[in-house]
Amino acid sequence: MSTRSATSRARPRSAKARRRFLVRRVAWLLAAVVVIGGVIAAVVAPRVDKAVQEVVLPLRHEDIIRQQAADKGLDPALIAGVIYTESRFRDQTSHAGAKGLMQILPSTAHDIARKSGGTAFIEGDLANPQVNISYGSFYLRYLLQRYGGNEVLAIAAYNAGEGRVDKWIFDARHKGEAFDRARHIPFPETRHYVQQVLDVRTRYREEYGRELGL
Repeated sequence: MSTRSATSRARPRSAKARRRFLVRRVAWLLAAVVVIGGVIAAVVAPRVDKAVQEVVLPLRHEDIIRQQAADKGLDPALIAGVIYTESRFRDQTSHAGAKGLMQILPSTAHDIARKSGGTAFIEGDLANPQVNISYGSFYLRYLLQRYGGNEVLAIAAYNAGEGRVDKWIFDARHKGEAFDRARHIPFPETRHYVQQVLDVRTRYREEYGRELGL
């Protein structure tokens, strides 16, 4: 048998082997892409979820919130819920003149400063997260004490004022009706406000328990 004829017969086998090699290489590459894609997804997905969470349910100044909650005996998730409902954690001034993260009226802030010994307080201090959250937490604690620990009444008064809540309580008692649930609040805006604070407080406990020290 000649060398030429042997070589010609070997070529088809070599081409077939090359095709098998290429097929295996493509399969390996595809498998590598799948594995790498899975690794990337495992690394990136939690970060994407966290970024989405921070947009939908933001949390800022958690160190101040923890400090004020501990100092005033409050649930840090409740403070966070009030801040979210009031300002979405953005420093701003409302049409009514309420300022900062916890949307405190200057008149209320001056009263808090007087009661808490903040003699050097000026209205511009409400733009400071430390001062704003401190004063808002002080007021929230005061309202909880005023209404016997009833969170619904305290949160309603934070939104609508003590005078309105006192009147609602008086009217309900005069009629022999209960007034200790969000559904009892006659103002739709305040009723929605209270329910949102309570609902968001639960979400902060679930999603930011570690950050809030819970």
